[in-house]
Parts: sequence; C-alpha cells; structure tokens
Amino acid sequence: MEAISLSIDGKRVTCPPGTSILDAAKENGIRIPTLCHHPHLEPVGACRLCLVEDVKTGRLLAACVRLVSQGMAIRTDSPSITKYRKNIIRLMMANHPESCILCNQGNRCELRKIAAELGVGETGLYPMPHYCGFEEANPFIIRDLSKCILCGKCIRADHELVVVGAIDYNLRGFRSRPATAHQAPLEKSSCTFCGTCVSMCPTGALTAKNPSYVGSPQRETTTICGFCGGGCSLVMGSVDERIVDVNPSHEGHTVNRSTLCVRGHFAHDFLNTSARLTTPMIRRDGELTPVRWGEALEFVAERLLAIKDRYGPQSLAFLGSSKCSVEENYLFQKIARVMIRTNNIDNGGYLLGRPALSRVHERLGGCAPPTPLSGLEEAEVILVMGANPPESVPVAGYYLKRASRIKGIPMIVADPRRTELVPFSALWLPLAPNSDLEFLNGLAAMLLRKEAYDAEFIDRFTEDFDQYCKGLAALDLDRVSRITGLGIEKMEKAAELVEGKRISFVIGHGILQQRFGAQALDALLNLCLLTGSLAVPERCLYFLAAENNAIGAWDMGAAPDFLPGRLPLGDDRSRKELERAWQVKLSPDPGLNMIRMIEEAEKGNLKALYIMGENPLRSLPQPERLRKALEKLEFLLVQDILSNETTDLADVVLPGAPFSEKGGSFTNLEGRIQPFEPVVSPPGDAKPDWEILALLYQRMGHRERYLSHQDIRAEIVRVAPLYSELEKSDGESWIKETSELRLFNPNGKEERILFSPLISLEDQEFDNTYPLKAILVSVRYHLGSGTRTGHSDRIKDFALKGEVEISLQDADFLDLKERDKVRISSPYGSISREVTLKKDLIPGLIFIPTGINNNDARQLVGLTQLGESDSSGWKGCDVRLEKIEDA
Repeated sequence: MEAISLSIDGKRVTCPPGTSILDAAKENGIRIPTLCHHPHLEPVGACRLCLVEDVKTGRLLAACVRLVSQGMAIRTDSPSITKYRKNIIRLMMANHPESCILCNQGNRCELRKIAAELGVGETGLYPMPHYCGFEEANPFIIRDLSKCILCGKCIRADHELVVVGAIDYNLRGFRSRPATAHQAPLEKSSCTFCGTCVSMCPTGALTAKNPSYVGSPQRETTTICGFCGGGCSLVMGSVDERIVDVNPSHEGHTVNRSTLCVRGHFAHDFLNTSARLTTPMIRRDGELTPVRWGEALEFVAERLLAIKDRYGPQSLAFLGSSKCSVEENYLFQKIARVMIRTNNIDNGGYLLGRPALSRVHERLGGCAPPTPLSGLEEAEVILVMGANPPESVPVAGYYLKRASRIKGIPMIVADPRRTELVPFSALWLPLAPNSDLEFLNGLAAMLLRKEAYDAEFIDRFTEDFDQYCKGLAALDLDRVSRITGLGIEKMEKAAELVEGKRISFVIGHGILQQRFGAQALDALLNLCLLTGSLAVPERCLYFLAAENNAIGAWDMGAAPDFLPGRLPLGDDRSRKELERAWQVKLSPDPGLNMIRMIEEAEKGNLKALYIMGENPLRSLPQPERLRKALEKLEFLLVQDILSNETTDLADVVLPGAPFSEKGGSFTNLEGRIQPFEPVVSPPGDAKPDWEILALLYQRMGHRERYLSHQDIRAEIVRVAPLYSELEKSDGESWIKETSELRLFNPNGKEERILFSPLISLEDQEFDNTYPLKAILVSVRYHLGSGTRTGHSDRIKDFALKGEVEISLQDADFLDLKERDKVRISSPYGSISREVTLKKDLIPGLIFIPTGINNNDARQLVGLTQLGESDSSGWKGCDVRLEKIEDA
C-alpha cells in the first residue's frame, strides 16, 4: 500500500496507512504528551492531552485515535494547543489530592511530569477533591482512588491484556472510578493480582504494597524473571543493593510485553529474605561452620577426586538446576563429564516431565523449532490438554484468552477440572484422569472416518500410515467413551471443531507427569501427522515448562542421556566432536537420572552427590525415604541461594546467587534465549554460580579458565549448533533448528516420520481401600515446591490454606461441609487439609494444591521413575478421605 506523506510541526514525514498521528510523531522523534495512551492497549482518547491542530482546518484532533491522511499538516505545540493542555492538567489537579510528597509514585508520576513540563504549579481553581477509601487489605496492591484520573488504562489492561475482567468503570460523573463488581475488595473478586494495572497506572492511584520501602528506586535494570518457563522481561528497581520494585519492561518484542503475574510482580521479595546463604560452610563435629572460599573449594575438590579414585566415576552424581543459567548448567555438566568422567547428570527438569518430552524429541528426529506464544493468536484451532496455564504459566494463559476472546479462535480444553480457561473455550472435555491417550486415539479415529486428514502431508512426510489406519479402524469408540467419561456426542463435537484445520497443542504437566505420559504424547504426535499440523512447526506443539530454564538446562546436556545442543549421548558423531573439543573420552552409556541416583544411594553404590540450585527434599515424593538415602552418602555438596531442607543435610554448602545478582541467559518455553545482567550484587560472600563452578574447575586440576559468563557462552556457541546464535549483538536470540529431516529443513534428508503403532490401555482396577483419585495441581501464587515463593512475605501474608477441592456428591457421601478438616491418605503417606466444595467436579476426583504447607502433597505420591511400567506418575494417586473431628 502507498505510504502516507504529511507534515508534523513543519517536518515532512511518511508512514504506512492506518498509523495514528501520535505514532507517526513518535516514530519521527516528536513528543506529544498523553496520560491514557499505551502502545499495547487500544487507543480511546480519554485524557485529551494529545490534542493537536490541523493546520488547514484549525480543528483540534486527538492524536491517539485520529489516523493520518495524505497531505495532512499538523501542529503539536501551537499556543492554543498548549492552552488546552494546561487547562486539562489544571482540572485534573483540582480533582487530585495534594499529597505528592507522601505519594509512593514519587518522581514516576506521569501527571506530575506533564504538569512540570507545561509549567503548571498551582491550578488557580477551586479544589474539587473526591476522596475515596484507602484500600490495602491484601498484601499486593494499594488502591487510593482519590488519585485516579480516569485514564482507563487499568481497566483496558485488565480486559485486553490479561483478559480477566475483574474491574470496570463504576458509578457516573465525578463519582466514577474503576471498581470490582458491587465494589467488592480485590481479594473477593476475580482479580489474579498480576499487577498489570499497577504498572499501567500513571499516578499513585494503584501502587505495589511494599512495607520495606516507599518512593522511587535509585536504579532500574532490565532482566528476566526467574520463576516459570514463560521468561518474562522485568525491570527491577533497587536501592542500596536491595530489590524494592518489579515491573514489566513494556517492550513490544518481549514475550510478556506489559503483563506479569502475581509471582513475577510481587513474589521477588524472597530475594531479601533472611534465609539467604551468604558464606561457604563445611560440616564439622555435626555443625555447619563458616569458612573462606579457598578452604571450601579446596576441600570440595579433594573430596570429589578422592571418592572418584577410591570407588570409580560411577560413584558420583551431579544434580543441576532448571533455575540456574544456560552457562552454569553447561559448565556443571562439563565438570561431571570431563573431570569425573561420569554421565550421572540430571537437573530439576526431570520433575517437569522430561522423560516424556524426550520421546517427542526422538520421534521428530531431534527437531526443536522455536514456538513463539504469539503464534497462538494466529492459530486455526487450539487444543489444551493437561494444562492450566493461568495458574502454571500465566503469560501463556493471557495469549490463550486473547486468542479466544479477542481473535475468535476456537479452543478446546481437555481437563477433568473446570479450569479458568473453560469459560473461554468452544468446548470443555472433562476427561477422566490418565485417559488422554484414549481420547486422542478416539479423536483420530473419528477424523479418519470423516476422511478429514491431510493426505498430501502424510504422503510426503510420513510412513506407516496404513498400519496406523488399521489400528484406528479397529478402535472401539464406545470403549473410548467409557474410559474417558465423554459421551460420543462430545467427541464428535471435538472432531467437528478440528476438522480440516491445523491444530495448535498446548500441553502441560497433566500429561507430562502422568502415568501414561509418553504413550499419550505418541498418540498426540500421530494426531499431528494425521492433520498435517506439523506443517507449521512453529505453531504446533507448545509444552509448558514450569521452570525458567528447564529447556536451557536440557539443551546444555544436564541430563544423563544428552550432550550440549540437545544431542543424544548415543550419537557417535556428536559425541566424538565433543571429545575433540574437550580433549577427553566420553562414555556412550547413559548415566543415572534423578530417581536412579536416589535408588543407588539407598543401595550404597552412590557415594557422593553434588546438588546445584535444587531442593529435592521439598520437591521429590516420599521425603523421608529421600532423607535416608541422602544420609547414606559419604559426601553431599549443596550449592544454593537459600537455607532449606536439603542444605540442612549437606556436608558442604556453597552460597550461590539468583538471576538478579549475576549474568547469564535463560531459554524459555518458546525457545527464546534471553541474556541478562546483574541488578544488584550478591549478599555477603555469596558468588554467582558460574564463578563457583569456574573456580572449582581450576581447583580440580583443569587448565582452562573462565573469567566471565561470556567466556562460557562463547564455548557453547562453538560446541552446540542449537545455540549458534547465542552471541548475537542485539541480545535476544532463538534456538536454531538443527534437524536433518526434510519436513523441518528444506535441504535435509528424505527420512519420514513414522506413525506410532496404536496403543490402547487396559482397564484400570478399582481399589476399594483408596476409592478416590487425587490430582495434584499448581496454584499461581507458588511455583513448583514453593521453596522460593514460600519465602515471599507477600505470598505468606496472603495466607493460602490450600483447600482440597471435592465434589458436592462426594462431600455429601462423606458428610463434609465447607472448611471441614480431612485426612488424605495414599499408599505412600498422608496429609491433612481443609476442604472446599465444588459443584462442577466429577465425583470420585479431588484436587490438591501443591507448593503449600511445605509442599506436603508430595508425600502422597510414590518415588518412582516417570514413564516406567511400575510408576503411577507424579500427577495423581489413589487416596481415601477421613473427616477429622474437632477435639
């Protein structure tokens, strides 16, 4: 389309059709003041400060909502415009309390800034204050709506970005203010405390509650959130080497743009907890004793090498971290493989379902295409399975809600629980637990019978389709209906919604951690091939990583069967290339995974364990069994940022640093590699984890020296093709597709992707001793086991009780009322919680929040290897409930 040419303040500019005057001016360095505009919100022209003058007609135009036209001539700073703007500011200030000195917004108040620019000090008008109640009952947000200027940014952000609808305009005229339904407190509304409204507010009407500091921070630094796998971009404010403020970066190219969640916005106060580790410690006479770094590192190096010499390399294991950086996990596994000569390496990503993901990686020939979440807003149809993104990865939830509500994309939610996404869905499928495999097979069978498959894609890129069709043709749909708990008509509706469309799958831990997770993913990949959905790989498979660097840790080889670059350990060519680069011989045999490490420690075969950035005593099932296994070790080394259950058992504790106190990079669930630099310095004698590893590497006798995380990054680029763009000069990069399959690489091999043989599960036996099925669910206020969020004062003050959700029918049968206390027992342990009654729950199911009460829910699950035949998975278990009578 032909570009529009116009003049602004006498300057000739060009821009595309559809551009607003405000955006055209901004692109050309001309500033027009505004209070209601934000680049990520729809313009509404509420504040009128952006008024400009059409030179030809003399008309005043709102620059944010008026589009440019050919030959237009605009003045932004004429005397009449300045007069109008001053009067608007005077009226706002007359309706505004005179409390600037006491206001938390301080120098960041946009109203104050514009008033100063226009030279408005006193209004010369009668004060017209409208006093509202000061609300601070919750630990997150303070509302002082006396300072509200009715810009509407908080309401629009709520409706357009996070799509919750907790607030809207209430009342009329001077009394109008943003409020919840019936003016209920935020904590009694649907508000998720994401804080997006706070970061949008131009005045002090909405501020973050911060008992430890009032005012503007001394310094602000952009970094990456250290919680879930969304990888949100943050701006952290600091005062005297202490984090006091967190906001989204508002950058358009980031995954979150102007949004955050309650964890990202408010839970980073855990960084200032008194439980921070600040000095190295060695256990002497049963007590952890502070020592200097040199002594600690020398002691660790001697003990690790001595155990290797005495018992052999397989007597040591290394447990890395899905929370530490790409560079740190690379160096961690390199120490294990080069200095100890062992593949006994894993990281916290095992907890998140990596064994099932490895199956996908294998079937797709190592394909790892970037999958930007923005692609969900361009999808044809979305199928969400075993996932509740608004709780686990909220930024993904925002994309899904916008895709459905704003873009009109049909979404199917397959989950036994009525999640927050169900009201946005075209169809809710309340599947029975562990029946995802049968549902996917049934859906594929229905599409095959409708001949609704992509024949061209199948002929070109796949193999064994005929065998797969035979299995689908023999499938008993009535049996599928019985196992899944879905009526045939529900499944037919699902088939109608996806017919002829490429499906975008959003997969969570409900599948990755379940008993039949790998088999379910096989069925899902078959459906991808059947529908041709993989023809657009960047919009096909979205796996919700629950930790900030779960993908990066796997990519760096912090796994027993993978090398850096997510290359299989058994691949001779890849292994030999690394042998040349590292000048060492690598074993092709996979090492111990996280659970095998525990089992070998129980047997006495594992003698030493190096844990970095993980707290297995709080995150793994059967903690008492785990404690006994760790106590059998001759040497337990823990490197962490917080004193926790695992550091209490350690022989040596090394104090590391969180993301805000070091440099490095994280890889998020999209495959986006994001570098970051320190915001503040580590407390006391704590050090960045990469620096600890680099110093230990030298102490163990290796001549290589890493003087910065950039040195490690440069080596990663050389040895891991997947990360060949890591050192891009403009910062952010993406993992590089390295698959040699023709589907993902135009110059690749002609190899085809095999359809997996159809697998159908046997009927599960009902256990009268444990008649209920418990499903462990995430809550947005805690991440994983809650080690970090459990130290957040704000999260603790919110006083979550973690009530168990139970159906009305089961509650009636067990004679339970709201808030009754029950004991929940499984074959592995028991916990006690209060109950809350839910009318939409399937009878026989209960839902237990994790991360709460020291993550006690893990006691109900068995410590078994995910994906193995004897494992019931970590997402659910059979339980019984008993009412605890008042004493």
